Amino acid sequence: MKKKVVSVLLLAAMAASTLAGCGGNSSGSQTSNTSNNTSNADSNSQAADTSNAGSDSQSGDAANADEGQVINIYSFNDELRNRITAVYPEIESTSADGTESTLKDGSVIHWIINPNQDGVYQDKLDEALNNQLSASADDKVDIFAAELDYIVKYTDADIDAAMTLESLGINPDTDLADQFGFTKTVASDQNGVQRASTWQACPGVLVYRRDIANEVFGTDDPEEIGKLTKDWATMKNTAEQLKAGGYYTFSSYADTFRLYNNSMENAWVAPGETVIKVDQKLMDWVTDSKEWKDAGYFDPAVKGQWNSDWFTAMGSSSKVFAFLFPAWGIDTQMVPNWDGEAGAWAVTNAPESYNWGGTFVLAAEGTDNPQHVKDIILALTADADNLTKISKEYADFTNAKSVMEAAAEDDSFASDFLGGQNPYTYFTPGADTIKMAPLSAYDQGCVELIQNTFGDYLQEQIDYDKAKANFETAIMERYPEITEIQWPE
Repeated sequence: MKKKVVSVLLLAAMAASTLAGCGGNSSGSQTSNTSNNTSNADSNSQAADTSNAGSDSQSGDAANADEGQVINIYSFNDELRNRITAVYPEIESTSADGTESTLKDGSVIHWIINPNQDGVYQDKLDEALNNQLSASADDKVDIFAAELDYIVKYTDADIDAAMTLESLGINPDTDLADQFGFTKTVASDQNGVQRASTWQACPGVLVYRRDIANEVFGTDDPEEIGKLTKDWATMKNTAEQLKAGGYYTFSSYADTFRLYNNSMENAWVAPGETVIKVDQKLMDWVTDSKEWKDAGYFDPAVKGQWNSDWFTAMGSSSKVFAFLFPAWGIDTQMVPNWDGEAGAWAVTNAPESYNWGGTFVLAAEGTDNPQHVKDIILALTADADNLTKISKEYADFTNAKSVMEAAAEDDSFASDFLGGQNPYTYFTPGADTIKMAPLSAYDQGCVELIQNTFGDYLQEQIDYDKAKANFETAIMERYPEITEIQWPE
């Protein structure tokens, strides 16, 4: 790892995070079960020297290097651990507390999990990566997870925190050829070199209550409801019908945010610049949200997301008709918060295609376990049988076009929660049309802060100009290197 990683990571470190990434099931546990056995530290510390990443000789070096005895995997919740332990065949057992897995060859995985909230996970990861050069072999970071909102921070070629997949011995063009294109793009550095991989893509749909649909529209058929939700203009007319029936279209303005954010034309901060440019799509979200809130299309009791009011809106006593979610949202948020009978919900197309979230897996520069790391990434993100298993067991939309196309035609993927509907018939076509907004290292903070400040405006706590001023102040406090905030004309 290049020495500049120390200063650059500290400069680029992003603080607080909302629970905005895949799974939303953040664990607060922190583990530090790292061995102090350094008998092989000298030989292993150089096992994955990839400062000239991508050459054939380095791929060979990575494959033939002596492996360490401890594999440290950093993540922000238990999602990554659950998926790896489900599909990586070398895992023999996992401890009852989930902090350690033993492999068949005797080596051990330490699962080091810290919560995303308040930037804890990134702070802990950055500290470990900054110590990577001097860390003993058993303390080195080997694999780490990153969410879509901050992956750019870790794939940056100048920071060099993550190995290129090629230097690890993975050929993205052949080994990962079946992945959806947009997931490969966001997993690549500014030079177009892929440094991360993911087992999931996160195309979103509209998830709606069948009973409310039958009462208001006389049908709960997904194809017919889809005609009423096909675009925002049509959706507005549908919202008026729902209001007349005594129902809310969505729980709050926060529910629609990701569709607007996903369709941004420009990055929050262009490469090499220190100016935040607020995209027009974000201001359209504010304007449209104000209109919808004033019209009574949102539940006034729900303020934002990831709070008790939002979870309650998913329950049987709620008057909320629909939510906008990718597959992980249905599995981790709706299923546990629904208290009625199974089969009450269905999915159809959203007003526009969008992606929400994604957990990416990266190999840390300086790992002393390059072969194990390679094998784990391939098992988790490239093996069609494993990806099929993950979709079956966890209801993930997995990152393999052929697997998802097959799932869309396979009745065994039908969901009891969705009344026997196969949701992949709606997820899969949407994934092919997703065009991700340009990413920057500032996305997580900007996304959080614009929702917070304009959320106060939409809740009528402050006026519009004060919301803009508060956003500027909050941005400058979080990112002192930012010199200007530009608003659309």
